[in-house]
Amino acid sequence: MTSSLELLFEAINQADSERDMRSQIVPKIGEYFAAKRWGIFFFAQLPFGYPNLQKILKIALSIEHNPVARYLVERHAPVHEALVTSPKAWKLICPRPDHWHVMAGPIINRGQLVGVVGCTREKSMPPFDTENLVDLSAICLHLSVWAATVSSRNVSVGESHPTGIGKSQHPPSKNNRLTLRELEIAKLVALGQTNAEIGSELWITENSVKQALKRMFRKLEVSSRAEMVAQLLAPRHNSPERNLVSLQRDKIP
Repeated sequence: MTSSLELLFEAINQADSERDMRSQIVPKIGEYFAAKRWGIFFFAQLPFGYPNLQKILKIALSIEHNPVARYLVERHAPVHEALVTSPKAWKLICPRPDHWHVMAGPIINRGQLVGVVGCTREKSMPPFDTENLVDLSAICLHLSVWAATVSSRNVSVGESHPTGIGKSQHPPSKNNRLTLRELEIAKLVALGQTNAEIGSELWITENSVKQALKRMFRKLEVSSRAEMVAQLLAPRHNSPERNLVSLQRDKIP
């Protein structure tokens, strides 16, 4: 039976535009995490022309003021407020009652943080936990692949990207540089699995997965998991799992 998370991955993959993403995917993310408020924010599209909004965003996105923002910028990984600060300190940073619990995840394009997925809950609601972070990590990976794919597709036809995610086209696929085992690892990365889960699946140590990913990054000339998957999948425009299976077949003599 297909899980709701897998259905969300498929919906992200099928979105053709930012309008589709906001109208169809964003509500599904809020529903999946039972959030009070939620959204996807691309930095290039934020309306910085309004002074009051500028002031709010300057505080909210300040890595000095906001430890959640700092974690996103430094680690390119999902985070919730309890992971980086105490409830008392967070209340001072963000006193809004509907932001008592906050979780955010990065959207990455070519190694750069270009957007954020955010969810909040009220004090009476359960806090976000490790399982939520794992699921958000997988969602952010697929969103990053989507962003890179749409950016590459629009650049190839001479259009500007509607979200301002990036104006550079990805280089041609370099999957022929990867071994069969590395492609197996890439497939599991695309499914949102952690290094430990990948090691368990392939019967290798977590450190072996970590070292393999470093080699893969060097071969593909990328700096993040999302960028790696985007480079392998962007030209094919199918679901990540099917694409990486086909990539594995491509390597078989």
